[in-house]
Amino acid sequence: MSKSNGMKDYAKGVMVLTLAMLFVKVLSMVYRIPFQNLVGDEGFYIYQQVYPFVAVFMTWTASGLAIAISRVLTESNESWDELMRVMLRYLVALALVLFIGLYSLSSFFASMMGDSGLAPLLKVGSYIALTIPFLALYKGHAQATGDLHVVAKSQVAEQLVRVAIILVGTWLVMRAGASLYIAGEVATIGTVVGEVAGVLVLYVLLRKKAHISWKRTTISRARQWHLMKRLTIYSIGISLSSLLLILFQLVDSFTIFETLVDKGMAINEAMAEKGIYDRGQPLVQVGLVLASSLSMAIVPLITTAMKRHQKAEAANYMRLTFSVSMLVGVAATAGLMLVMPYMNAMMFKTNALSGVLSLFVLQIVWLSIIMPMMAVLQGLGYTKHPSLLLIGGLIVKLLCNDVFIQWFGIAGAALASNAGLAFTALLLIRFIKKVYPISLVSPTFTRGVLLATLAMAFAVEIWIFGITFMCATYNVSFRMTATITALTAVCVGAIAFLTVCAKREVLSVEDWSVLPLGRRVAAFQLYVNRVKK
Repeated sequence: MSKSNGMKDYAKGVMVLTLAMLFVKVLSMVYRIPFQNLVGDEGFYIYQQVYPFVAVFMTWTASGLAIAISRVLTESNESWDELMRVMLRYLVALALVLFIGLYSLSSFFASMMGDSGLAPLLKVGSYIALTIPFLALYKGHAQATGDLHVVAKSQVAEQLVRVAIILVGTWLVMRAGASLYIAGEVATIGTVVGEVAGVLVLYVLLRKKAHISWKRTTISRARQWHLMKRLTIYSIGISLSSLLLILFQLVDSFTIFETLVDKGMAINEAMAEKGIYDRGQPLVQVGLVLASSLSMAIVPLITTAMKRHQKAEAANYMRLTFSVSMLVGVAATAGLMLVMPYMNAMMFKTNALSGVLSLFVLQIVWLSIIMPMMAVLQGLGYTKHPSLLLIGGLIVKLLCNDVFIQWFGIAGAALASNAGLAFTALLLIRFIKKVYPISLVSPTFTRGVLLATLAMAFAVEIWIFGITFMCATYNVSFRMTATITALTAVCVGAIAFLTVCAKREVLSVEDWSVLPLGRRVAAFQLYVNRVKK
């Protein structure tokens, strides 16, 4: 009975943590819109230049170190208190090295990005490294003991505090007439304080369970080195898929602005253009949240089937994971591209560089393949080879970015990102087929998705023509027209896409039923095909 209750509590904790992560992702996406509206494109450029530096630490801590610590605790024979002491000493030393490194090299990194004004922001951002040991240890301990609701509470607290300080602080700074660099500094402070808030929440909730102590450990020196090596390698391997997009942003921070200026563009114009380009980040997150939240729900089913040696069932779930990823990824990408000028103006006041942003959001397709496929492979015990493929994609981005920007302007950066992600996604598919020789999609699925995309495009274009004509007739303002058009066109496109998918039965009723809210779609599919007959 107690074991049954324990499993129920754990399942409930997983659900709460999943919802918390979804909330954090959505809030992380949404706050950028009012922030950009407050500081403009140049201010957005300043913040986005520095953000990848701090985001690397945040993501590695949450998606890598915490999970690795949980695994070390549950798989090692030593007492947890002893292991926590070893990992605390290592992580504190590592955090100090990272802090001192980023703080002391902030001027160098700023000059490498072509903007010395970014140095103070990098110095502020470096303090986030000091939160790594405590966030990682507390979260790792909580995951090892199944206290997932604690992790969920800390993540929500981090994000709420961070967003509140960023938006309120930026509003006060802009109202006082301070410079955009000060606004960026305040936003960076908000990110650091958010992480500190997470540490405090975890300490309050776990101080009686997780014992973090500086006492000497009885674990041998050789064993300590083994544990530290294992912790580092495993944490990097499992967090690479989450870090990939952030590392791409880091490449852009070092190349886009400086290359545009070298090409002869005025400094303020280059800042604004990079800021407009960075509008694509929250748009990609929109599609990625939709695609990954659905497909990732299937991944645990694959792991369970493999543990039970049910290879046929595991293969079916792999196929479903890929199909759902492609279905939602293609729909989100095509939908955003169709409404981009209006979505751009609705969210960010102008429709500047909508063509570049349309190219930018094409990354959703590749990322919606990479994220769930990486999770599947890691669940099956494959970490090294997929990680090398991710690194290969990053190298493609590095090699192409500067050259493509020289040739195509800022659109070249979006092209380079797509090239790197496509490289990784296609080789991941090839690797999965090598490990598991299965057909991931059927011709029926491919034809159905293509037809649904064309139907969505036709319906959306007709709708946009009609709604913009009506708005022009009644002299509706530019941004209000964009808002009405974007929101209604998204609904029209979604209905058209889903209806054709249901009619063509791109997924079976049983497949839909596995997904969150899928039973309603399954019922709709049965209804549509009953009417058809």
